[in-house]
Amino acid sequence: MESQKAETLAPETRDQVTEAVAWAVSQEAPLEVAGRGSKRALGRPVQAAHSLDLSRLTGITLYEPEELVLSARAGTPLAEIEAVLEEKRQMLAFEPADLGPLLGGAAGAATLGGVLACNLSGPRRIKAGAARDHFLGLQAVSGRGELFKSGGRVVKNVTGYDLCKLLCGSYGTLAVMTDVTVKVLPRPEKTWTVLVTGLDDATALAAMTRALGSPHEVSGAAHLPAAQAAKSAVTYVTGAGTAVTALRLEGPDPSVEYRCAALRKELADLGATEELHSHNSLAFWQELRDVRPFVGQEGLAVWRISVAPSAGPGVVAAIGEGEAFYDWGGGLIWLALPAVGDAGAGEVRAAVAAAGGGHATLVRAPEALRAAEAVFQPQDAAKAMLSEKVKDGFDPKRVLNPGRMYAGI
Repeated sequence: MESQKAETLAPETRDQVTEAVAWAVSQEAPLEVAGRGSKRALGRPVQAAHSLDLSRLTGITLYEPEELVLSARAGTPLAEIEAVLEEKRQMLAFEPADLGPLLGGAAGAATLGGVLACNLSGPRRIKAGAARDHFLGLQAVSGRGELFKSGGRVVKNVTGYDLCKLLCGSYGTLAVMTDVTVKVLPRPEKTWTVLVTGLDDATALAAMTRALGSPHEVSGAAHLPAAQAAKSAVTYVTGAGTAVTALRLEGPDPSVEYRCAALRKELADLGATEELHSHNSLAFWQELRDVRPFVGQEGLAVWRISVAPSAGPGVVAAIGEGEAFYDWGGGLIWLALPAVGDAGAGEVRAAVAAAGGGHATLVRAPEALRAAEAVFQPQDAAKAMLSEKVKDGFDPKRVLNPGRMYAGI
């Protein structure tokens, strides 16, 4: 195992990862675990003198297109995975976001392991499910320095605890994933998007709810107020000069064309409609997936708020400031507020609680602010105790990404 510099361990094999973690346990030396560092600024700052760099742990180890399954080392670039899938007209259906530019880094630096560790899911989540629903199997090294595996190559493969779902979204605080297996799906033959223009937030919610409840199999439902629509690189969206509500339809050519026409007719009473075809449609949903409306606005903190779709407009109204847009039919709110004070944490969490509960994550903020404020949704006493017990089971010496999600664990 080569060390890039004194404080960075850069393993190239699974055995070297095990050795590195075992050394950290023996020395009680905390490690910052990272792939290529594209999401280093997501979560609380990790206080660790040493880094475990998994960027050399790469390569696709199994790909069976007919079986819709792919296995790869955890540090394999997501771009490499997607390029291989594209050759067979397949995809990762959970549509993982590339948050590098939002967090001040480069595009295309995400790894497959990092995406799963953070459970990143894009606009298609409302139809295809989250990243954890496509995570079939893994090999990983626990914070005890022990190699273990879970799952396999099919969906129904778990007896006992489903460790894939536990580690997906744990941000590297429980174990270091070395190898992962995911389910892949065929890429749609055609992707079109129906646009409804000029709607306020409440009417847009009604439009998205109607579309999602229709038989037209909508795979994406989002609403951009005028200020956010104006930032799009898709001219049909920018040129609307007003708010844009977007509804994605995917599938075979004749089906998409028929459903698109039918959905436009169904929503005609709410506002003027338009369509995005092929390249423009794909580009638009990629913008939303990667939160492009807020890229480059470094003076703004970015919140990711998940509530019941019916509560979305009310939550934004209760907070009363900032810039926002909606995904997942209104159930996911991306909100930008000035990165000063607590970045609106008090107002955000109060609005979420008043709406009947949900989750608010501070996705982007200066390091000092992320150290001072709760980045993830605060846990009640029972959940906090359970989280601590799980951490004790996997990483009793607190050597893996200590404090990344919650202080002390």
